[in-house]
Amino acid sequence: MKKSTLGLLCIHLFLLPACRSIAQAPEPPQDSPILLHVDLRDAPRRLIHAHLQIPVSAGPLTLEYPQWIPGDHRPTGPIDNLAGLLIRANGQDLPWRRDDVDMYGIHVDVPPGVSRLEVSLDFLATPGDTGSDMDAATSANMTVLEWNAVILYPAHIPVAQIPIAASLTMPAEWKFGTALSVASQAGAEASFAPVSVERLVDSPLIAGRYFREFPLAPDMTPAHYLDVAGDAAQDLDLKPEFLRSVSQLVREARALYASRHYETYHFLLSLSDIVREEGLEHHQSSDNGVQEHGFSDPRLAVLNAELLPHEFTHSWNGKYRRPVGLATPDYSAPMKGDLLWVYEGMTQYWGNVLAARSALWTPESYRDALAWSAARLDEKPGRTWRNLEDTAVSSQSLREKHDYWSNWRRSQDYYQEGELLWLDADTTIRQLTHDKKSLNDFCVKFLAVGGNTGPEVVPYTFDDVVAALNAVAPYDWQGFLTERLQSHAGHAPLGGIEHAGYRLVYTAEPTPYEQAMLDNEKKIDAWFSLGLLVFTTGQIDDVRMGSPAFQAGLGPGT
Repeated sequence: MKKSTLGLLCIHLFLLPACRSIAQAPEPPQDSPILLHVDLRDAPRRLIHAHLQIPVSAGPLTLEYPQWIPGDHRPTGPIDNLAGLLIRANGQDLPWRRDDVDMYGIHVDVPPGVSRLEVSLDFLATPGDTGSDMDAATSANMTVLEWNAVILYPAHIPVAQIPIAASLTMPAEWKFGTALSVASQAGAEASFAPVSVERLVDSPLIAGRYFREFPLAPDMTPAHYLDVAGDAAQDLDLKPEFLRSVSQLVREARALYASRHYETYHFLLSLSDIVREEGLEHHQSSDNGVQEHGFSDPRLAVLNAELLPHEFTHSWNGKYRRPVGLATPDYSAPMKGDLLWVYEGMTQYWGNVLAARSALWTPESYRDALAWSAARLDEKPGRTWRNLEDTAVSSQSLREKHDYWSNWRRSQDYYQEGELLWLDADTTIRQLTHDKKSLNDFCVKFLAVGGNTGPEVVPYTFDDVVAALNAVAPYDWQGFLTERLQSHAGHAPLGGIEHAGYRLVYTAEPTPYEQAMLDNEKKIDAWFSLGLLVFTTGQIDDVRMGSPAFQAGLGPGT
């Protein structure tokens, strides 16, 4: 069995100029807000209750349950787990009817004289069929709440223009963390300052019996926090070196992006073998979930090291600067993912670099992770029929629940292959400018546009990306990007690795990074020789098309 490794790849630790002056974000709408109350007391048994008071006018009304969820880039709204929906007005039940085509639309006739609907619903916090981030988001001791799971809002109004005021009831002795501003709190009850529906959905909450908030980088403003919930009290005893690295991440990101687009930032982190593993970006926070010992066990820590840097980077790349096809006015408008190789691919590149810059990874672990990713992409026959661009356009259909034939079908390769593309762009800029400029300079031009702001969206197009690259180093960037996006070459684009003076090589033994991955997934790797990934139980996980294993008649799942 041959395994991948990579010669030393330079990691530049340049610090860029300090931030410019802080600009205040626009005030959220305040008149006639929806009132939302969420009761988490039954969350330990996977049941969340919600009650809404929705301002209305008499006549036909359509209420929408969020369908296309930002950060998921696809219709993952967990409509299948919405239950117990009751709509009342002036003490009377009102009949409602689901739309025949839009399963997320609820039609109701508002009687004359009614100015507010009382809506009750339950969310079943169980694994569903939409791939929701709320799947398995609760345990006996904690809950992660993505607010889109528990709201309805009037259709045909941009969600940035709909005000909402949320409140919360938790189990006794639980505590919570969120980027929302707390208006009041008494024991297990909390109320939050009014925001828009867009801002609420963009501000998840984590709550738990075992909870602790760690201030980060106290020398930086605005404030940054790590909000941690665990399955046990000892899970909150995070290693000092880990906390130092997360604080350093805050400093390195500010130096790289030369801006910030949030009023405060909260890394929400669940440590659990029961609650799902997760990584979901938001403007002022991120929803991160790893195993209970995901950062205390060195073998798991090396696999999880890029999670926080990746999701933090999204505050700039994805939330603030966003592809025009993903900058939709509400959660019923379909999203277009053709630029996800920027949104996710460049975030994959910078997230991994920041993991090394902040010492969450050693330089050796960074190289090992890049080698493993590049080698798998290099042995992916599906690239001969599906190019990189199509993996982005088809993103909503490529999040399969298993690995069967994934090397032929391809998956969300705009992450890993996007990383190689942006590494190539970085090394190309360095060559063009004789190391006077790099992709760091592109970040300042592209992600810091507008200076320091609160949460807002500045959409971009392919032409905007090309123009920003040309502003750093004039070149045929349109041709550079188009060639890599539309290529059907049989091998991965390894130009960035080679331009840095290194090459992908194979050895007889797995690297520590790969061994940690194989141990975690309980697999044996013969991918680069026989063309097999096999579970330690003996079941075949996947077979590479055209490989000796394929020619021998083997297939995945057998």
